[in-house]
Amino acid sequence: MKGSKFLDHVRDVIRTNHFTYSTEKTYINWIYRFIIFQNKRHPENMGGNEIAQFLTYLAVVRKVSASTQNQALNALVFLYEKVLKISLDAFDFNHARIGKRLPVVFSRDETQNVLSNLHGEFHLMASLLYGSGLRLTECMRLRIKDIDFNLNEIIVRAGKGDNDRRTLLPRLLIPQLKRQIVKAKIKLEENMLVKGFEGASMPEALERKYPSAPKELAWQYIFPSRKPAFDPRSGKLKQHYRHESFLQKEVKNAIRKSQITKNASCHTFRHSFATHLLENGYDIRTVQELLGHKDVRTTMIYTHVLNRNKFNVRSPLDM
Repeated sequence: MKGSKFLDHVRDVIRTNHFTYSTEKTYINWIYRFIIFQNKRHPENMGGNEIAQFLTYLAVVRKVSASTQNQALNALVFLYEKVLKISLDAFDFNHARIGKRLPVVFSRDETQNVLSNLHGEFHLMASLLYGSGLRLTECMRLRIKDIDFNLNEIIVRAGKGDNDRRTLLPRLLIPQLKRQIVKAKIKLEENMLVKGFEGASMPEALERKYPSAPKELAWQYIFPSRKPAFDPRSGKLKQHYRHESFLQKEVKNAIRKSQITKNASCHTFRHSFATHLLENGYDIRTVQELLGHKDVRTTMIYTHVLNRNKFNVRSPLDM
């Protein structure tokens, strides 16, 4: 296998392992760059030494961050272990160490200021990030069936680590969410008149099991994209969800308008959700479950940014 045929084979293996399309694009990009860097040699004829050369080049010449270098390493380890079935036991290049960073958190006033500078769908999306502790992609991928108005819960499907979880549905957002669902219903009715429309995008295995589901209201995205587009994997005309940049740009503008100087983003709402719950006295295990963290130590980082002096100590200068 050479050239594009080889990369097509890599794509097939990625999809067999049920990786997301964004992960597929990332892995293909790093594998392609690795092959080009090594003068288009076939990966079968290379190994640990060549991988180490490439990763060193990224760090020393390209000056990429530790997380970016680790991303490239993960892609190449997947290539050799899952695609080529070649062991890298003798490969001694370690993951680059990523230092611990405290999360950026809004104060309660800052949260309200940013939200007040957002309107319509933008306001609803950002309010869900803060009020339910959702990640940006989790919010965009919400389907109508994931909202439980009776229990005031949101079911997050296939979150990080491909895990499902339940989290809070703020009562304040219920009227706005119901209006958004009506808009999604109208969008579905309009799309059904489009020639070749195949319904909402879904994992292929699920679509084979429930062939009529993509056109059912329950499976429609709450935040559908402006118009249907051809799915890059199946080639079918599908309704997708809003792109993450749709909200990211507006949140950045809202932060600027609020005159907040923190290096904040959409993810800051999720950090603020966790921190404010802990400030309100909720148990850290409960917050861990709502966030979907596998290890409570991940949640513990929010105890370091509570809006109080964690040492309970007065400075000698103040005394």
